[in-house]
Amino acid sequence: MPTSVIRLVRFTRRLVLGLAAIAGLVAAFLALLVLTDGAGSGLAAWLTTLGIATVLALWWGWRRGWPARLVPFLPVVIAAALTASVCVPTVPTARRYPPALPFVATQHWSLATGSRVAVYHYPSANPTTRHPIPFVYLNGGPVRGISVLDHRFLQLLARQGYDVYAYEQAGGGRSDLLPMDQYTISRSVRDLAAFVDRLGKGRVDILGFSAGGGVLTRALADPRVAARFHRAIIAEPGPMDGPTARVTGHKGRPSARDLAPAMTGPRSTRVPRYAAAFGLMRLGLLSPDTGLIGQAEGDNAFTAADLGSDTASAYCARDAHRIPVEDTAQNFSFSPAASLRVQQTVKDSPSIAPQLRNSRTPAMLMIAECSSQVRQWATAILANDPAIQRTQYMPGVGHHMWNGLDDNNDRVIASITAFLQDKPAPLPNHPTSGEIPAFLRDHK
Repeated sequence: MPTSVIRLVRFTRRLVLGLAAIAGLVAAFLALLVLTDGAGSGLAAWLTTLGIATVLALWWGWRRGWPARLVPFLPVVIAAALTASVCVPTVPTARRYPPALPFVATQHWSLATGSRVAVYHYPSANPTTRHPIPFVYLNGGPVRGISVLDHRFLQLLARQGYDVYAYEQAGGGRSDLLPMDQYTISRSVRDLAAFVDRLGKGRVDILGFSAGGGVLTRALADPRVAARFHRAIIAEPGPMDGPTARVTGHKGRPSARDLAPAMTGPRSTRVPRYAAAFGLMRLGLLSPDTGLIGQAEGDNAFTAADLGSDTASAYCARDAHRIPVEDTAQNFSFSPAASLRVQQTVKDSPSIAPQLRNSRTPAMLMIAECSSQVRQWATAILANDPAIQRTQYMPGVGHHMWNGLDDNNDRVIASITAFLQDKPAPLPNHPTSGEIPAFLRDHK
């Protein structure tokens, strides 16, 4: 065999072994990252991996001459450089809150629970039809700021004569952070009760959307909290308890997920540190309170583009190429770790169905045609809350029902105002509790 061929074979073998060594060291680093829960910003895993790799490199090369003795260290150096990027923050580690909105003042209220939340008030802009009962909006997420699109919707309600209040739940938007172990679904319910008490205007009408709908449902199941509500609207709710959260079943008609153009803009998940942190947290391999990244750093790093197809899933397939911009880069705020923590406490909670069956607060349920939510999340509420007076199945809209497209906002507002004023609904009362089996069969 020619000498050149032999050299090529040896070089290829060493290259393959070197690449395998690098891959093995990176895998070992990730395994140690999980075992240490990212302790010390990942440095505990990094130093341990580097130390073990250095010892192995010394052992491998100790009988060789000096030039050859250094060769085993090359994969160590490369792997150390690759994994070091996971340990170095690229955004501030202290919380950067979104700047003030130009069209509404931000107030900060300290609640009796200890939470300090950002509050927005849209006074009634129609004195001829002013409604005496305050209207409170509870947004989704969980632990996400209120989008500009939602703010515009709240302005429309104020123009209908409603005195509208909204607050960003603790950790979301301009609200102060909580210690990670305090993010629970029970805390969210207590904060809601404390907010209404702090408002000090008696009973309120309330709209809970998505994860906010889940919070509202649990509040309705607690008579001490529900006593603060005049009427309740549950729109596209998240799961209300552990048994519901574990249901896998029907969804709505096709959404724009996988059809809409990919979201543009910077993504934290293209940075090794945050790709590792958020990816391992989502897989349940790192805790939300991981030592790899702090809560504030994770909030600062996460961008709207990181949501990927989740945004598109909130719209009908036919709207895939005209999805509105929901938020600005400056206003967007989402806490991935706190959100996962709240969701886990929902999954770990027992059934609230027995308590919900005692609800007496007049309520309306809103379900979207192209909902990306599991249908049983809504129908479980319908089946167990005897105080639901009507259901509005909204054709032509996805999970984010008020979106500025066509006449969607007007149709949603018509359903909301008709219920709050105890007027005939613009849409049929569908489904009723007796129609749930047929609804799950036909509307998918």
